[in-house]
Amino acid sequence: MSSDYVAFDALVDHAPARLWEILGDPEVYPRFFTGISSCERVPSHDPVHGTTYHVRVDRGSEGVTEFRLQALINRQAEKLVLATIPDTGSWVSVHLSPLGAGRTRLALVFFNPRLPVPGGHEWSKGRIRSWMRAALARVRAYLAGDSGAYVVNRGTSGGYGAGVLRTLMRSGVVGPGRPDRVLAQLRSVGRWGYTLVGGYSAAAAREPGRTALVDGASSCTYGEIDHRTDRLAAGLAGVGVGPRSTVGVLARNHIAMMESVLACGKLGASVVLLNTALAGQQVEDAVDEHGVGTVILDEDFEPLVRYLPDGVQLITTGPGAGGAAGLTVRSLRTTVSRAGRKPPARPGSVVVMTSGTSGTPRGALRPSSKGLGSVAAMLSRIPLRVGERMLISAPIFHAWGMAGMLITTPLRATVVLQERFDAEACLRTIAEQQCTALFAIPIMLRRILDLPAEVRQRYDTSSLRVVASSGSAMSGALVTEFMDTFGDVLYNFYGSTEVSWGTVADPADLRAAPTTAGKPPLGTRLGILDVDGAPVPPGATGRIFVGNEMLFHGYTDGSSREVRDSLMDTGDLGYVDANGRLFVSGRQDEMVISGGENVFPRTVEEALAYLPQVADVAVVGVDDDEFGQRLAAYIVLHDGARLDAGMVRAYVRHRLPRFAVPRDVVFTDELPRNPTGKLLKHRLMETQWLASRF
Repeated sequence: MSSDYVAFDALVDHAPARLWEILGDPEVYPRFFTGISSCERVPSHDPVHGTTYHVRVDRGSEGVTEFRLQALINRQAEKLVLATIPDTGSWVSVHLSPLGAGRTRLALVFFNPRLPVPGGHEWSKGRIRSWMRAALARVRAYLAGDSGAYVVNRGTSGGYGAGVLRTLMRSGVVGPGRPDRVLAQLRSVGRWGYTLVGGYSAAAAREPGRTALVDGASSCTYGEIDHRTDRLAAGLAGVGVGPRSTVGVLARNHIAMMESVLACGKLGASVVLLNTALAGQQVEDAVDEHGVGTVILDEDFEPLVRYLPDGVQLITTGPGAGGAAGLTVRSLRTTVSRAGRKPPARPGSVVVMTSGTSGTPRGALRPSSKGLGSVAAMLSRIPLRVGERMLISAPIFHAWGMAGMLITTPLRATVVLQERFDAEACLRTIAEQQCTALFAIPIMLRRILDLPAEVRQRYDTSSLRVVASSGSAMSGALVTEFMDTFGDVLYNFYGSTEVSWGTVADPADLRAAPTTAGKPPLGTRLGILDVDGAPVPPGATGRIFVGNEMLFHGYTDGSSREVRDSLMDTGDLGYVDANGRLFVSGRQDEMVISGGENVFPRTVEEALAYLPQVADVAVVGVDDDEFGQRLAAYIVLHDGARLDAGMVRAYVRHRLPRFAVPRDVVFTDELPRNPTGKLLKHRLMETQWLASRF
């Protein structure tokens, strides 16, 4: 650079106080300034020095640079001066001068701006001014309330179709093979469609000898499972299961569970995947609501079905005596011999129960894929390849576990199923089976990290290339700790039972911004909409809507989700930053209004998760006579850790605004979570739950 001094001036048609809402708060800079991926206030009890910020600058392929800035001058709606820590001689000044009639002169001064950027080690004058002009355009649009735009991933050169083909070729899904087997594979797809059954049948035609499933008791090849499910389908048909039947499956992750789902699919029967954590009455309600005539279940769940109507047929997955009629998966499979089945006129539907985080779980009708576009969407953001050895620890009855199973068949992967999750057993399985990918939920990753270091180090997990997590939010602290421990292998999948997928954050995203939900996969549209359904201004928080080819068909009670311009409401609030990454602020029904200020509990949870004493945390809004609502924090401490309410409040007070400080701090032994690790926040506000903890 010819000078270490760069000035930028602009006239803005907004009053200084309005501009200060953004330029006076470095924590929101990532929403407007490209390259700044995160900026977090650092807690400090030092009253002498100004506020300190931890900043991450995303340099693209060159990685992420982290540093600290300190506010040397902070005069409300007038001047902000930020300097690097330690002092490198670099600083930036933001100066606002009122011009009257709601106008402001904005003056920015960069002195010695030597922050590393993609493609070089210094910023040029022209680059700084272009960067600032683009940021100011976003700021103006935000303050003016201009309509924003959808975030769309149509692929790069050649458009969507070319992007799908490139992705499938890169992963090996589309590739050379024996002509006769490739032809048989195509015939299987034509026969069964892009269903789970079609995926297994096609894989059996292409590579019949490849191991398909492994559980603690046995293993089977793709060819074997195709023949076994033919026989099981014939056996089920013999006891009255057919195209108009609805079968409930109440089982953990194992081969017999998958055989049951596939056999029902070959008959065209509808399958209701029952959550294994449901209480007996909830099972009865689900069976009644969905018209279930047959339940296939693990033997240890028999107490949950003892009061089902006599007309409901029971079939057990294990080697025991079976239900009242002595029916088991094994007996039905071994008493019938049949070479193959004619596909039903219409494939059976699959119903996945919602998580029930806000109340009673509901059934959601999952669609069948219309082609390989849905496979390409996931593979465009998660680099799985043909022949993976994938450990599925997430429960298959949940949308994320089932998504893992659906992606395995085009990859002709070997799937290792973990019936009951145990953190050390998970690591042992990865080491013994040389797993290359793990599908899990965040609470499982937390349990793995909670193992003593000497236990984790017993197992060689270097084979892992991909750890894909979904099902609930991951804190930034968990993301960073996991990648520091196991390497940059983590992928955060944001979606839901209703919309399937929305965004995926890859390791580069998570290093740059640990709390991000990432970017849309191929063929996906993302909208941040206001209450009227219009896109909100750039950087603004709104309702998250998603569009893709796998939006669900509605709930089994006949209701559905709001749809705007072919995009479906996720029920979450969030924003997209200047780098195109989605950030989820929280559920729409969780936002707290305290004393007129909007507070998102997740922001407070993220802050508290960084405290080394905290093992688990949840923040909710409770009624307050004075402020309307107030925040209550529920905290689980690590064994032997000590923390009190005053320390918690002081920590939050030095990191977040005053109105985000929880007035109630409750220490408890555990938090209510469902089997996929999602917090059941409605239970935190139930008197009976609290009473049971104290």
